[in-house]
Amino acid sequence: MINVKELHKYFGKLEVLKGISEHIHPGEQVVIIGASGSGKSTFLRCLNLLEMPTSGQIIIDGEEITNGRHDVNQLRQKMGMVFQQFNLFPHYDTLGNITLAPIKLLHMSRAEADELGMHLLEKVGLTDKAHVYPAQLSGGQKQRVAIARALAMNPKIMLFDEPTSALDPEMVGEVLKVMADLAAEGMTMVIVSHEMGFAREVASRVFFMDGGIILEQGTPDAVFNHPQELRTQEFLARVRESK
Repeated sequence: MINVKELHKYFGKLEVLKGISEHIHPGEQVVIIGASGSGKSTFLRCLNLLEMPTSGQIIIDGEEITNGRHDVNQLRQKMGMVFQQFNLFPHYDTLGNITLAPIKLLHMSRAEADELGMHLLEKVGLTDKAHVYPAQLSGGQKQRVAIARALAMNPKIMLFDEPTSALDPEMVGEVLKVMADLAAEGMTMVIVSHEMGFAREVASRVFFMDGGIILEQGTPDAVFNHPQELRTQEFLARVRESK
C-alpha cells in the first residue's frame, strides 16, 4: 500500500529524514515511536505531501506521488489525516464538519452525506452530538469527530499524527478505542504516538525512529520486549521510568 524509497527531507541545511526506505502492506497498522525531534511527524506528513520530500520516492497504492505529475488533492482523498489539534470548523456543527468534504469533493447530495455522517457518528459514539458545535465538545469528542470527518472520504489509508497528545488523560482512552476498532476492521493505518500500551495491543509493526532514520522495526513483541539497538533500549527504559 505504501512504498518509500530513499526518502530525504531537508529544512534548510538541516537533514530531518536521512534516506528512509520502508514498505507498509494493505491492512497493516504501523505505530511510529521515538523521541521528539526524531523525524516521526515529518515522515508522516511526507506520505501525503503536506511536506514535500527533498528527494526519494513515495509510492501509494501503486502510484508514485513524488514525480510532480500527481494531483495532490486526489491523493489526499485516499489518505485520511488526523492531527494533534482537531482542526474542526467552529462555525459548522458536528454533522456539518463531517459532511462538508463529501458534498464539495465527492458531489454527494445533502441527504446522502447526512446519512453517511450519522453512520460515522454512530461509529465513533457521538450520534447525540450531531448538531452540537465544536466549542461545546470535549477534547476527546472533538478528536472523534475529526476521525469521523477523515473517514467520510472513504480513505484507503489513515494517518494519525499524535492524535491523543493534546488530550487530558481521561479522554485518551475514548479516542484510542475508536482507532482500535478501525484497526480491527482492517484499515491500513500509520500512527505517530507516545501511547506505548496502544502500540503493543494494536500495531502490526512498530517503527522506532531516531535521528531521521527508522533505526529498528518489528512486531510489538520484538521491539518492546527484545529490542536489538542500544538506542531503542535507552528510549524504552526512559519511557518506563517516566510512568
